[in-house]
Amino acid sequence: MTHSAWAFWFKSAGEGEIRPTKLPDPGPDEVLVRTLFSAVSRGTETLVFRGGVPVSQYSLMRAPFQEGDFPAPVKYGYLNVGEVERGPADLLGRTVFCLYPHQTRYVVPAGAVTVVPDRVPAARAVLAGTVETAVNALWDAAPLIGDRVAVIGAGMVGCSVAALLARFPGVRVQLVDVDPARAAVARGLGVDFASPEEAEDGCDLVVHASATEAGLTRALELLAPEGEVIELSWYGDRRVSVPLGEFFHSRRLTVRASQVGMVSPARRSRRTFADRLALALDLLADPAFDALITGESRFEDLPSVLPRLAAGEMGALCHRIAYRDAVIDQESPGRS
Repeated sequence: MTHSAWAFWFKSAGEGEIRPTKLPDPGPDEVLVRTLFSAVSRGTETLVFRGGVPVSQYSLMRAPFQEGDFPAPVKYGYLNVGEVERGPADLLGRTVFCLYPHQTRYVVPAGAVTVVPDRVPAARAVLAGTVETAVNALWDAAPLIGDRVAVIGAGMVGCSVAALLARFPGVRVQLVDVDPARAAVARGLGVDFASPEEAEDGCDLVVHASATEAGLTRALELLAPEGEVIELSWYGDRRVSVPLGEFFHSRRLTVRASQVGMVSPARRSRRTFADRLALALDLLADPAFDALITGESRFEDLPSVLPRLAAGEMGALCHRIAYRDAVIDQESPGRS
């Protein structure tokens, strides 16, 4: 039996479309999932959407279930929550998270999905991939009790890091962003907010996630002697200038990259990718993370929504995509 579905594709730089696709009958170790929600990973997906993936990063930037090749056409995305319609008995009817693109239904190996805990709403579980990135970053950063920490860049990743740091005892956490509207998000997460100019210095640790040259410069300025910047930003094909003069050497500062593609060396011998993702989903039981969901659109509207997100016309953190309407039963879903 062949199943039908609709999938969103990055057609060319700055243009997307919804295409029909055929799904095979799931095998004994596979699941058929009906998508409930997906989410746009704004930084990475808008970079892909505008064709900004460097040629040198084509293989490293591939999503787990990507179809097509960079720069385009490509089916790309990795924040998907759905319900298992067919599969092993222990998964049938369960809500699951999968690193799958925007598509109404899909077939994947059963091992590729992670069950969403009952106490985590499906609509919030789309944040799992982002919170997983934050978990890995804090495994890399290894903050200590009483640390003074700044998180620069109040996007999805920066806010997730700040939300987790708020749970550390005695840690002073400041979420830093140029947009004063992010102060409301910070309050929802239970952390302080500051503009770059007002941020407190003397930090033991700065997590940088603004993907801007100015943000990285300010991160270095805020460090105490022998402090460390954990760099989470993905700059794509942009070059950035880093001030390695001034206090960089005299203060013995450190800039270290953190990226979710590998489990942090601090936990690699004891934690798997599956362990890390399961932890992220468990942490999402906290309703404070709802502050990161700042917009929602229908799947049919993705071709018009993604250009607006890429252009900054929609000031969303996590923009959620809802699949309540049975697009698969309609003759013609929305197109660009």
